[in-house]
Amino acid sequence: MKIYDYNILDMNKQPVSLSQYKGKVLLIVNTATGCGFTPQYEGLENLYKKYRDRGFEVLDFPCNQFGNQAPGSEEEIHSFCQLKYDVTFPQFAKIEVNGPNEAPLYTYLKSQQKGMLGSNIKWNFTKFLVDKNGNVVARYAPTEKPENLEADIEKLL
Repeated sequence: MKIYDYNILDMNKQPVSLSQYKGKVLLIVNTATGCGFTPQYEGLENLYKKYRDRGFEVLDFPCNQFGNQAPGSEEEIHSFCQLKYDVTFPQFAKIEVNGPNEAPLYTYLKSQQKGMLGSNIKWNFTKFLVDKNGNVVARYAPTEKPENLEADIEKLL
């Protein structure tokens, strides 16, 4: 399968095909509103505003698997992100990124780019960069700030 073959759920739990993002550069991130890395929402939004007109999308997947750091509903998470960080990029339904209930999209992403310590996601704000052809070209640790990804994004646009 390719990335465009996956269906995901939007914040209202309605199915969305990733095929609608064909031809775009994607940054796919598992996020949390109560994490030490939560301020990265600001950097993600800055990247999105800077590059969206050139075919760049940030896809946000809230995840409550790490330290119960995304305990709210999708609506609560979205409201928090809009009020605190003025987030305008697409946000989706909460998912699991590891284990028996992990989202098939994340099974695929992890199979394409392993982390420093194997394939499992270690924490929130792990980032995957996907090129215009749907190839997963990079994986970044949660500690990697969004602004540090600009050069890689620019190369793909």
